[in-house]
Amino acid sequence: MFVLSKLLNVLTQPLAWVVALLFVGLLLQRRWRRTGQGLLWAALLVLLLQGWEPLPDAVLRQLEAQQPAPDPLDLSRYAGVIVLGGSTESSYVWEGHAQPALNSAAERLTAALPLLQREPRLVLLYTGGEGELLASGPSEAERARRFYVEQGVPPARLLLESASRNTHDNAVFSAALPGVDRTRPWLLITSAWHMPRSLRTFRKAGWNVTPWPTDYRAGLTTPWHQYSLSQGAAKWQLALHELLGLAAYRLRGWL
Repeated sequence: MFVLSKLLNVLTQPLAWVVALLFVGLLLQRRWRRTGQGLLWAALLVLLLQGWEPLPDAVLRQLEAQQPAPDPLDLSRYAGVIVLGGSTESSYVWEGHAQPALNSAAERLTAALPLLQREPRLVLLYTGGEGELLASGPSEAERARRFYVEQGVPPARLLLESASRNTHDNAVFSAALPGVDRTRPWLLITSAWHMPRSLRTFRKAGWNVTPWPTDYRAGLTTPWHQYSLSQGAAKWQLALHELLGLAAYRLRGWL
């Protein structure tokens, strides 16, 4: 399942569509020149449309609005916070450096810190093994441990799950950790666009979790003139990856 998900992930990369259209268009140039040229123009159109950010923002906004955080938040009723992996750079980036290397989803890590400061009883459960197909070195959980210890979180308040490779594994493997009671209330921290799938998956696995979304990528509105080929492609990949993930999890019965 993990290998298949990584192969299907290619479908969520809009730049891969451009490459495919270019490749087929060039192949058809000799025998079906008109069709080949049409595909080349289609590749250019797809590439240019990717940069117009209001389109992917509309999809991300719909995902992010589904699970708002509770207001007000009474931390005294919670056993702890669960932080999902996906916020650190690959393990090879960490090698040879003393400082943590975080990626664009770093808010998943940092959002837990003020909660731990406000309520000293809370424990932090970080769940993440390695999300890459071919990887070596310290797991995501180990990389997160280094970050939290550097931020002054006592190791005794950390619970680490380092075998999971997807959101379903996060829910199932975390429940098996010694001393974890999934029937008690927990706060679930992950990116807002990832929260609908995460929340349903954890609840399906028997967890009593409340959403605490972070790492928002789309505001209430997006200016019509907002344009960036790199940012637009990245947002489309996030949105399509999550939509494909929701569909796959429904088919598997994990939601």
